[in-house]
Amino acid sequence: MASSVVVSWMVLGLFMAISTTHVEAAGRAFFVFGDSLVDNGNNDYLDTTARADSPPYGIDTPSHRPTGRFSNGKNIPDFISDALESEPTLPYLSPELNGDKLLVGANFASAGIGILNDTGIQFINIIRMFRQFEYFEEYQSRLADLIGEDEAQRMVNGALVLITVGGNDFVNNYYLVPFSARSRQFNLPDYVRYLISEYSKLLMRLYELGARRVLVTGTGPLGCVPAELAMRSPSGQCDPELQRAAALYNPQLLEMVNGLNSQLGTTIFLAANTQQQTINFISSPGAYGFSTSKIACCGQGLYNGLGLCTPLSNLCPNRDEYVFWDPFHPSQRANGIIVDMILKGSAEHMSPMNLSTFLALDATTKT
Repeated sequence: MASSVVVSWMVLGLFMAISTTHVEAAGRAFFVFGDSLVDNGNNDYLDTTARADSPPYGIDTPSHRPTGRFSNGKNIPDFISDALESEPTLPYLSPELNGDKLLVGANFASAGIGILNDTGIQFINIIRMFRQFEYFEEYQSRLADLIGEDEAQRMVNGALVLITVGGNDFVNNYYLVPFSARSRQFNLPDYVRYLISEYSKLLMRLYELGARRVLVTGTGPLGCVPAELAMRSPSGQCDPELQRAAALYNPQLLEMVNGLNSQLGTTIFLAANTQQQTINFISSPGAYGFSTSKIACCGQGLYNGLGLCTPLSNLCPNRDEYVFWDPFHPSQRANGIIVDMILKGSAEHMSPMNLSTFLALDATTKT
């Protein structure tokens, strides 16, 4: 399930704390698109196996109950909401997303999806990217009914948008089975170019729908997550083929994002460079305050990397010591460090600037 969930936590810098920078952006709406790294519970309302609605998911939330997030607690959007000094976005499918709750924004993400419509077909009923965008259009209509069309457009234009997608197009498509349809259609370099081309179309569609401040994440160490170690590398070494895929994909994503900004004549898209810290983070977890980057906190089999996280799984007593919560997804603490890097990272990790700078410049232009 959604290995791109390792996605953007690879933007880590040299931060060991979970504290998150607060930015001056009170009242800014927040919209989220993508896969299980950023799904806040939409899949709970769908008939799909790609869901996180049973214990021990959510064990470190105030209620200690599952929230639909693929985490022991908060995920990346939650920490970004904290930085915006806003309440968390609700899943778009939640019946609670009405009235003033619409002013906070909405989360359209769905575990299992990819850039391509044929990614994650084994999960059947998930919200693919084209459908997430249709829901965004529907949301804007509902918002206009609440506050008027002009104000709704201003709110959407001023909102922060996060999109996290791409990893599943490798692990749940190209490499899902030997001799997959996509691997027969494309060699890896050509497949990566195809994905980047299709991702560019998604970003331009977001722009057409009014998004003007978009945070774009790459894919993380696909070959290093516990699930892939268990299936492909009993020795514990990151799988070289999946690592090659990430190494091809991330630089081209950065180039594409910068190209779109040049084409539009302004900075619309921020890119998280998800490769720079990969080697250090995986090889030296202790430098970031973790005890292991190979073994999942919740799971079974080798590296706790087989199957799903369930009430019958092995469960570690201290989630803060683990980079990975389950076979694919980072722990709450890792998610917090990711967001610190997104907010405060140098140009080496964030292009063309970090999120705090982006939003501070935005605030300056309004005064």
